[in-house]
Amino acid sequence: MQRRLFYFLLSIVITAIVTAGLLVIRDQMEIATVALLYLLPVGTSAALGGLSPGILAALTAFFSLNYFFLPPYGTLMVHQSQDILVLIVFLVLAVSISQLVGRMTNSLATARARENETARLYELSLALSRLHREPDLLTNLAQQTLETFQAEQVEVFTEGEPQPGLIRLPEASSRGNSLSEQPTILVSMQGRQRLLGEIRLWRTGWTLSPSEERLLRTYASQGVLALERARLAANESRARILEESDRMKSALLSSVSHELRTPLATIKAAVTSLRSEDVAWEAEARRDLLAAIEEETDHLNQLVGNLLNMSRIEAGALQLNRRWNVLAEIAAPATKRARLAGPNHRIELDIPEDLPLVYVDDVLMEHVFNNLLSNSLKYSPSNSIIKITAGLQDEQNVWVQVDNQGPAVLEADLKKIFDKFHRVTAADQITGTGLGLSICKGIVEANQGSIWAENLEHGFAIRFTLPTQAEGVNPRIPNE
Repeated sequence: MQRRLFYFLLSIVITAIVTAGLLVIRDQMEIATVALLYLLPVGTSAALGGLSPGILAALTAFFSLNYFFLPPYGTLMVHQSQDILVLIVFLVLAVSISQLVGRMTNSLATARARENETARLYELSLALSRLHREPDLLTNLAQQTLETFQAEQVEVFTEGEPQPGLIRLPEASSRGNSLSEQPTILVSMQGRQRLLGEIRLWRTGWTLSPSEERLLRTYASQGVLALERARLAANESRARILEESDRMKSALLSSVSHELRTPLATIKAAVTSLRSEDVAWEAEARRDLLAAIEEETDHLNQLVGNLLNMSRIEAGALQLNRRWNVLAEIAAPATKRARLAGPNHRIELDIPEDLPLVYVDDVLMEHVFNNLLSNSLKYSPSNSIIKITAGLQDEQNVWVQVDNQGPAVLEADLKKIFDKFHRVTAADQITGTGLGLSICKGIVEANQGSIWAENLEHGFAIRFTLPTQAEGVNPRIPNE
């Protein structure tokens, strides 16, 4: 309202200035020239303020032309019919020009307003499309609303999943606290099935125009679409996680139950036989039964250790005790156990004595060697060679390779071989849980290394790297 009043006053002021300038040279100018010059304030007022200020300027110019420039001066009386014709033609021209210019100005203002709305909506939709978390969506929506409508405060309230939330911009401030309790406008965010929330806006000084209200409701619609998209994506993600969790649980139960049943049955049979009083066991037979119990107990211990390590890796709770270690000393115990478990295999350890120290958790890395050697024993043929070799890759890493003479692995399986429960062969042919290599990957990467699988010319190998520096610093080695 104040803005329109300003343009009305401006049209009168412009006409008065033109009148004062023309009065100075009134005697030197013809009435037709004066009438043409009076069209200038009419067009200017219509261009600046629109149709209504232009018509007001036309009427003001009409009476000024009659009062100051048509004899007798100082009255609205017209004595000559020619002057009456001039006034009528001038009024028609002035009103027509004000209408044309005013409509053009209004059309231009409308076009600019729609262009601005389109640009704002594009910015909003682009910003919301990049966000996926509901709090981020609400914060961005509130910020965009605050800037677009030049408001003192904006609140975006949501109901339902996961819990009711309120985003208030700006944060509690002295100006925000002085606002009235009732917002200037409240717009509901209506979803397809239920009310999702509402936008509350406070703005002092002037109310929202119809076009601004329409734009705010469009903002609310965009917010509804973004919220529904985020919630659908979250539900889909939760469903996918649950489905994957169920699949993992089924695979784990199937695998573990099979793996536990065999060693437990062997231990149970051996213990039952030893306790039996019907058979007089010789010393050698007793040693064989006790060796079977020890071997299956180690198998169980390794299985339970793998399960615990896998759970710690997935939970991000794997505790590392990294320190400087000699790589050969970590691999030696695992090699010794593998030789006892696989007497029909030839297991070689070839690690240079001058290899730099590695900065790793030696206990966990021993699990890695245990799993890799156990895997090689399962997949390589009898009387074949399983070999552990190592060397210096660069100034910061050493490489380690555990290879066997087992069959080659398909290229597709090479990329999935470290996935949980992924088995290259059928489970009924070779026993295992499918966790060993996945655990190796988790432990190696936790120790700042990398691991991969590759086919050799006459076999298969697992290679991995280990760091020889701690935060870019090499270990201090005593002179002795």
